[in-house]
Amino acid sequence: MAEFGKEFTSKMAVANFNHGRWSDLEVKPVGPLSIHPGTHVLHYSSTCFEGLKAYQWADGSIHLFRYADNIKRLQNSAAALCLPVPPYELLDQAIIAAVKAVKTEIPQLPGALYIRPTLIGTEVNVGAAGKGSTEAMLYVLTSPVGDYFAGGVRALKILIDDVNMRSTPKFGQVKTGGNYAASLGSVTRARAEFGADQVLFCPNGQVQETGAANFMLIKDNTLITKGLDGSVLPGITRSSILQIAAQQGYEVQETDYTVQELLSWLPTAEAFLSGTAAVLSPVGSMVYQGQEYPVGDGQIGQKSMQLKAALTGVQTGVLEDVFQWTTQLN
Repeated sequence: MAEFGKEFTSKMAVANFNHGRWSDLEVKPVGPLSIHPGTHVLHYSSTCFEGLKAYQWADGSIHLFRYADNIKRLQNSAAALCLPVPPYELLDQAIIAAVKAVKTEIPQLPGALYIRPTLIGTEVNVGAAGKGSTEAMLYVLTSPVGDYFAGGVRALKILIDDVNMRSTPKFGQVKTGGNYAASLGSVTRARAEFGADQVLFCPNGQVQETGAANFMLIKDNTLITKGLDGSVLPGITRSSILQIAAQQGYEVQETDYTVQELLSWLPTAEAFLSGTAAVLSPVGSMVYQGQEYPVGDGQIGQKSMQLKAALTGVQTGVLEDVFQWTTQLN
């Protein structure tokens, strides 16, 4: 299978907001978008998106995972960016139509169909720096995917950055391209200088999240992660893992903690990243001020993998969905 996100299916779903109303949804072949050079999104980053997956279970049925939560988060992002907020019903229809249109292109397990609903401001006005776009396009693109990190499941190396922020304050909860662009320089330098896979942003020594995923740590029988205060993305995979961990008897702590506390916990801890694309990716070492610190024994953590197996078991129909997270498409 191609590198994650570089292969696409044949069709997408599209709707436009003009003159105060949304157009009917259209399913059409995937192809270039035609937009004016003065389009709002190109100048003022009026864009937000979601990432979710559909799975083809062993019996051939297709199931979406927690897509209602993605719809609500996209609506919240749109409102924060002063974009026309698509109605829940439109987003629901667009996601389902996009998946149904490419049912024959969904890979078998352990692959999945990655779904990318995207909203962009399409008003043609380079003078609109101080106001939201009054026009918008919603499209849902899909991609057959395998593992997010090259080489499959492996212990990642993470650089701790205690200076820079991943996003502007209180805007980390918005899933917008600008947040990812802001972290690119740090992640690129970390990869070149330290061979790191990602950067854990810890401005003023306070642990937040990485450039593309939430960060979690298991210490004894406690699962620790940064609380939702607007600085980190309210990840749907994050939420799922916290609920599964609580079900399995872990004490779940959503709390503030420092880099120094994190470093003191690492020798006997497990750590991992969570997100729709990565699902759950174990961390084997962390680099801070030029020194590399192993997480536990530096290998893939057993407790982390048990949590991942519980989550993917629900997503793929292997385990009972006691949380009612999956939705079968007719």
